[in-house]
Amino acid sequence: MKIAWIGIGHMGKPMAKHMMTAAEEFIVHDLNPEAATDMLEDGAHWADTPAEAASGKDLIVTCLPMPQHVDAVSFGDDGISEGVEDGAIVIDCTSNSLDMVRSLHQRYADQGITFLDTPVSGGVIGAMNRDLAVYVGGDHDAYQSIKPTLDAMGDKVQYCGGLGTGTICKLMNQLFGAMVGMARMEVVTAGVKAGVELDVLVKAIHEGSGGKSRPFDGFQRPPEDYDDTEFTFYLELGAKDVRLANEIGRSLRVPQPLANLTEARLMEALNRGWGKKRNEVIGEIQQQISNVNLKVDG
Repeated sequence: MKIAWIGIGHMGKPMAKHMMTAAEEFIVHDLNPEAATDMLEDGAHWADTPAEAASGKDLIVTCLPMPQHVDAVSFGDDGISEGVEDGAIVIDCTSNSLDMVRSLHQRYADQGITFLDTPVSGGVIGAMNRDLAVYVGGDHDAYQSIKPTLDAMGDKVQYCGGLGTGTICKLMNQLFGAMVGMARMEVVTAGVKAGVELDVLVKAIHEGSGGKSRPFDGFQRPPEDYDDTEFTFYLELGAKDVRLANEIGRSLRVPQPLANLTEARLMEALNRGWGKKRNEVIGEIQQQISNVNLKVDG
């Protein structure tokens, strides 16, 4: 497969190096030509413009900082659209906006070109070690045709569905990570300010029920699993623990917006009569106010 890669920054370069191993011909372009020096020494070719890079290639990959950069590289002067040929596939590994992804798809489709959104997660170290999640949205046949090439770049390639689903998965992953990071700092600052040594507190949380399980383990359960069993940790007990923990934070003037929201949601669940149900039933409230049904069959 003849491949063009545009954007060899901190993430893009190690990804490109891995993909180059699966290419019959590999050409690169970047605003900084010096960034490509070692890749050219290893057999890659240089293109002066995105249009030149795209010409005659089966697959064109963009990996850029911002949505506007992808737009400019794709449809600006000397952009990919001026050089790409019928039958080629364009994929974008940028953490892009959903609106931009849809716009790119439509404009490429108007030229008869297939576009897939293909963002990645794993960080620079993951990109270097090929320890990389690759989320793909778009035409399934096109995905299948390039999957072996994507496998060269990342070890966790996943088809997510129609156009934009790869971007949605990536952005929800980023949001989740940011929220977990904020929650972590809320509990750690409160605990340390209350008098516990940081390393002791971190070990205590890590080895307790709050820290030892991955957050999505056991997430998808049938609704009846919310009901009382001999193993149930009642929601009313969880609500009590959260209230007591928040009392510590409030007494020390530690701002804890996520913790306070959690307590408010637990109060709402108690007012619905769910005190004797499994603690995770609180998720039903978010489903209802979002008009989303996440239930699975029993």
